[in-house]
Amino acid sequence: MAAKALSFDVGDFVVYPKHGVGRVVELQTTEIAGTPLDLYVLRFEKERMTLRVPVGKADSVGMRKLSSDKTMKEALETLKGKPKVKRTMWSRRAQEYEAKINSGDLTSIAEVTRDLFRADDQPEQSYSERQIFEAASSRLARELAAMEEVDEKTALVQILEILNAAAAIHNKAKEAA
Repeated sequence: MAAKALSFDVGDFVVYPKHGVGRVVELQTTEIAGTPLDLYVLRFEKERMTLRVPVGKADSVGMRKLSSDKTMKEALETLKGKPKVKRTMWSRRAQEYEAKINSGDLTSIAEVTRDLFRADDQPEQSYSERQIFEAASSRLARELAAMEEVDEKTALVQILEILNAAAAIHNKAKEAA
């Protein structure tokens, strides 16, 4: 089985599905049970967390480079779509949203962000809806920020502007109908 070797260098931004955007701060070799093991040492600033990932496992855990411009463009386009709200129990939807966020797939994260967004003139969200929305929008903003070399706050403002503009369009269409 020839797995395509992903190679990350010190200083590279990477996406680890369960934690979002981190940076490779070190390549380390450690000995475990008498066997040398090469590790990527990742630093996630927002969570103040360091993670060590075996080089050979980086692909299987879903670690990847930042998305392409095309993928980011598709994700931002997804934000403009009409929110899809399923009529299933909240606990089931929450699990689905968490799975999408932890998949590391940018478009799926954008779907969660879009579906849970509430404009100022819309009804309040529950606490758990707000938590999941913030997790998704933050994950999306961190990747956008790393790609555009801006801070997370600036990227989040950009995402919220897209969502508010889309909400206004959807409201006008609803009123016209």
